[in-house]
Amino acid sequence: MPRLSVALITFNEERNLAACLRSVSFADEIVVIDNASTDRTREIAREFGARVLEVQDWPGFGPQKNRAVDACTGDWILALDADERVEEPLRAEIEQALARADFDVYAMPRRSTYCGRYIRHGGWWPDYVTRLFRRGSARYSDARVHERLVTERPVGRLRAPLTHFSFRSMEQVLGKMNQYSSESARMLGERGRTPGLASAIGHGIAAFLRTYVIRLGFLDGRHGFLLAVSNAEGSYYRYVKAMLAAETRRDDVE
Repeated sequence: MPRLSVALITFNEERNLAACLRSVSFADEIVVIDNASTDRTREIAREFGARVLEVQDWPGFGPQKNRAVDACTGDWILALDADERVEEPLRAEIEQALARADFDVYAMPRRSTYCGRYIRHGGWWPDYVTRLFRRGSARYSDARVHERLVTERPVGRLRAPLTHFSFRSMEQVLGKMNQYSSESARMLGERGRTPGLASAIGHGIAAFLRTYVIRLGFLDGRHGFLLAVSNAEGSYYRYVKAMLAAETRRDDVE
């Protein structure tokens, strides 16, 4: 049977990590790249037998996940986030996929929660994510946020879902929105983009309509509406932050 490594990146994940690692106890190796957590994250990881590597800098999500991938020694790698869980049906399907090896790379549907409720629309289901791959056959993009696993190989699909406890509270929604919009704004600046206020407003409205109307988010009731508003705000703040950063750079030059 091929050896399976699980790759994770963490920062202050003591609330999520134990359940995540317990769900992948079938793996041969667990590698955790920790970004200087101040809680019990590293201690919990070691309790589950993980190999923990601590780093002080933050290069962004894509480069950080590549660090975890590069540290793995297994024949296959399963890349996870600390708020995700591999339940028994997915575990069985992963083990079957490794035994057959019909593909070098696999995607799986992801079932996510928003403030305590599973979301079935708005682009959140089935939300296929590419996470299982033979070592050397895939690598994360260098994006600071909204990174993706890049491969030139055909991608097989598993049927059982990966469970994702993405947002447990509105406080967590707002915190991640702030972090992600800042990272995205920085990426826009690095690409030389200088959006205006009209662009920020337009992208915010488009994000709401795409989530709530086009992708049928309204079928998830009030949680679908809240999610659409969150997406709209995240998009709006991304472009506003990029706009203000560009103005600051111009003022510094002058």
